[in-house]
Amino acid sequence: MDKENVKMLAQHLANPQGEKGIEIGEMMNDTNIGMTLESIHALLVEDKENILEIGHGNAGHVENILNKAQHIRYTGIDISETMHNEARKLNEPFKDKANFVLYAGEKLPFGDKVFDKIFTVNTVYFWQNPVEYLNEIYRVLKDTGIFVLTFGQRDFMEKLPFTKFGFTLYNTDEMEETVSQSHFKRMKISEREEQVKSKTGDETITRNYTILTIKK
Repeated sequence: MDKENVKMLAQHLANPQGEKGIEIGEMMNDTNIGMTLESIHALLVEDKENILEIGHGNAGHVENILNKAQHIRYTGIDISETMHNEARKLNEPFKDKANFVLYAGEKLPFGDKVFDKIFTVNTVYFWQNPVEYLNEIYRVLKDTGIFVLTFGQRDFMEKLPFTKFGFTLYNTDEMEETVSQSHFKRMKISEREEQVKSKTGDETITRNYTILTIKK
């Protein structure tokens, strides 16, 4: 893949747009599903909880969340209009349980202490002001809530050609330090690895990633 195509891929990974964005959304759902399901597992979803996902992509995994317990309410939020529309279309059967919100990417358009559980997978690379954004997540999370933050580790991510374009990378210690600068007080760290097809589509690679389970 030449430089311009790699750069375009990076732009779509950050904010999928149009027909190509729909293709990228499907690919992201396929390649990220292991990380996503592990993140959902870490949430320890219980009955009647209100769950927020930040950066839902095409949200092909929402049914998995709704099946974790009874009377779950899911809200997905994304900066991509393409992914917002695709997620609504794919999850039409669950429209009474799942809501999708389009937003600008900095302030979360919710009141204080609304959500029992919040999670995000592979979005932290694009946060402009990570500590401020973590404090926004803190604000909308209930006092007894859990926030799960999942990301690919720097050593793995920096080997990928597209991360040179607009990605801020972290190792586990760096992300732990960033979280410690926010209002959050407690976190549990879990490091994982998995075999996945690369997003450039030409090989199978070993991905190292971290799940942070964070509490107030």
